[in-house]
Amino acid sequence: MIYATLKTLHVLSIVVWIGGMVFAHFFLRPAVAQLEAPLRLRLMHDVLGRFFQAVLVASLLTLASGVWMLGRVAKQVVQSGGNFEMTLAWTVMAVLGVVMVAIFMHIRFALYKRFSRAVAVSEWATAGAALAQIRTWVSVNLGLGVLVVIVALMRWST
Repeated sequence: MIYATLKTLHVLSIVVWIGGMVFAHFFLRPAVAQLEAPLRLRLMHDVLGRFFQAVLVASLLTLASGVWMLGRVAKQVVQSGGNFEMTLAWTVMAVLGVVMVAIFMHIRFALYKRFSRAVAVSEWATAGAALAQIRTWVSVNLGLGVLVVIVALMRWST
């Protein structure tokens, strides 16, 4: 029961994270592009602030639940007399997951902080540049997230 609960939390956290990146990148960003810079940047600041709070929780839940599930499987294999060897798919998912969390932490605690400071003092050019950097790194994380989902689905379908 614990494994199923953690796996559900793991998948739901990934849905929030990747789904939010898709929404922000492909739907919100183009829709607000027509707004004047101050309004657009304040709106994106508010939206991203809320989203990044959710992703902070989601990314840590994803990481913790993934580590716990791997540990549980490894423990069961060893207790039954076997040797645990992580599959290539699990290794790829784990490595990319850690990279994604590291990228998100950079986005949240460096780039978003820079963006927030610029918005607070109405430095719109600086805020725009910071938002562009956030967009670039979100695009990288979105690509990695989609790759992780593909690896997971390809592994589960065999």
